[in-house]
Amino acid sequence: MFTEFKKEFDLGGRRFTLETGKIARQAGGAVMATYGETKVLCTAVGDKNPKAGIDFFPLTVNYQEKTFAAGKIPGGFFKREGRPSEKETLTSRLIDRPIRPLFAPGFKNETQVICTVLAHDLENDPDMVAMIGASAALTLSGLPFFGPISGSRVGYIDGEFVLNPLVEQMPDSQLNLVMAGTQEGVLMVESEANELSEELMLGAVMFGHQANQGVIAAIIELAEACAKEPWDLPVEPEYKERLRSEVAAMAEADLRAAYGETEKSARQEKIAAVKAAVVEKFADDEEASSNDVSGAFKDLEKSIVRRDILNTKKRIDGRSTTDVRQINSEVGILPRAHGSALFTRGETQALVVTTLGTGQDEQIIDGLDGDYREHFMLHYNFPPYSVGEASFLRSPGRREIGHGKLAWRAVRPLMPSKEDFPYTIRVVSEITESNGSSSMATVCGTSLAMMDAGVPLRRPVAGIAMGLIKEDDGIAVLSDILGDEDHLGDMDFKVAGTEEGVTSLQMDIKITSITEDIMKTALAQARDGRLHILSEMAGALSAARDAISENAPRITIIQIPKDKIREVIGPGGKVIREICEETGAKVDIEDDGTVKVAAVDEKAGEAAINWIKSITAEPEVGLVYEGKVVKTVDFGAFVNFMGSRDGLVHISELKPERVEKTTDVVNVGDVVKVKLIGIDDRGKIKLSMKVVDQETGKEISE
Repeated sequence: MFTEFKKEFDLGGRRFTLETGKIARQAGGAVMATYGETKVLCTAVGDKNPKAGIDFFPLTVNYQEKTFAAGKIPGGFFKREGRPSEKETLTSRLIDRPIRPLFAPGFKNETQVICTVLAHDLENDPDMVAMIGASAALTLSGLPFFGPISGSRVGYIDGEFVLNPLVEQMPDSQLNLVMAGTQEGVLMVESEANELSEELMLGAVMFGHQANQGVIAAIIELAEACAKEPWDLPVEPEYKERLRSEVAAMAEADLRAAYGETEKSARQEKIAAVKAAVVEKFADDEEASSNDVSGAFKDLEKSIVRRDILNTKKRIDGRSTTDVRQINSEVGILPRAHGSALFTRGETQALVVTTLGTGQDEQIIDGLDGDYREHFMLHYNFPPYSVGEASFLRSPGRREIGHGKLAWRAVRPLMPSKEDFPYTIRVVSEITESNGSSSMATVCGTSLAMMDAGVPLRRPVAGIAMGLIKEDDGIAVLSDILGDEDHLGDMDFKVAGTEEGVTSLQMDIKITSITEDIMKTALAQARDGRLHILSEMAGALSAARDAISENAPRITIIQIPKDKIREVIGPGGKVIREICEETGAKVDIEDDGTVKVAAVDEKAGEAAINWIKSITAEPEVGLVYEGKVVKTVDFGAFVNFMGSRDGLVHISELKPERVEKTTDVVNVGDVVKVKLIGIDDRGKIKLSMKVVDQETGKEISE
């Protein structure tokens, strides 16, 4: 017999409900989280036995949106949900990042968290509901999870922080910040901001942290009433301490020497050689597996790198804690691209390319809250050669999607409006070398490539990744971290922005939380680093070029009467297809009569515009037009002009002298110059050729 439990509390002025014991009762922990009329079912299940032969925690988080939640049927042929959307992938990452560090060290049991959106009221975003529900499900499950956590979205509207703004409020917000944390401190931050100050960003994080406390208290109260018996904590075998001591005694001196190499490839070769010797030495150890030996070796690496930084304030490559690696920036390196840049910082390098397109190139996104079009896309690729490896090329994974979205958020606040710059913009970042913070290199390269393409960004954007080493009372905040410092450190804190302020902030930590003071120090240090990087980037390009690339399409905007839209499109799109095929231009028509004509060739664009104007303009008596003979009869010729208009050139108007047969002068398909000489009461158009010089198109004087 299952007992149902419910916990209700106020969150941002609206009721939040956590329910358990009614649905998904065979899961380790299952919670229905409800905010307004948005409902998310969150479950947590752990395998009873550890997974053998691995040296990592096998946690999987899946956030999934069911289209029935918003009363929709999926698009596509199969009419069912398919591969995860970008929103689902990013939200899965958003939940994974703060919960992963809170599982007991040494826990290697397969664990899965699934958050399913069952109802969406189109007011309350399900992502924060899912995060809170996942935390509650884990807390109730008995798994060795040292939570709970809570998450909050913080907006900044009319000079005030707003907790969990409604979907309709977000367009008015200068900030979209998501944060998660425990009672003690902050675990994760993800944000997009409109050039806000470091003080405001920190204030937003702490505002969300304060709001989290009531949610965490409610989850604890629910757990006290119905949590399952806690699992036994993993116990480290006694031999592991012995193994760590023996590995340290054997390899510490050689490993210190290896870390004395400042160049990445040389350092990695020496580290690999030391590790190979250690693995060989302990290959016959009856107690320790190869994973145990690798774990002990990694512990030694962490001890050496972290202690040396804290004791000497010098890092692996010899820099101080605040130094930024050497920066090189180049633009215009690909001759046919609309905009390109090569940004290199130390041993991290991004080749970034901007392509300009038309409205037909916009991405159509089918979301729970409705379909919409996106005219700015940023795609990040991380090929294996960038880290000297050979492996299969696969479609973009969660990491690639997440890094691309982070860079997208960093640049988007500086983008021109669609009305001022009516192009679809696609940016592709190819990471060609990586040794720390390739996502921030993407931000810098994107800024340069877009300005090289002539995209009028308000200001250049740069990004920097900060790290943290925290041991007992020793703390070191590191600017522009290396891959090893990210791998062996406690924090990955990425800040992007302009000279005016922050546009994006992302933080992940590997310890249980960090304090406000550490965040304040990291933000201040990141600002100094960001300003330095911007000054270095300015050597290549400091503002957008005055004109777009000659290889990019020119877009001309004209306005036509709404009642003429149907004539330009034609039956079944016949007319607009003919315009595009004949001229080579692309034509987009909006419902308000706005027409965008795009063409790389200026003449093609002019031809398309003139064609459209000829369709939509009203014929005027006394003007000369160019037309095509579409029919000949005994009494004259019918000439098509101004697109769909036909008029009659009477046989007496073909030439000044008498004409015996119409076909003696014109035949079907001939292009002729005609003057409109009258429109009768029935709307029939009378044309004349004899008063127009067929060579010049000028009227013949009497």
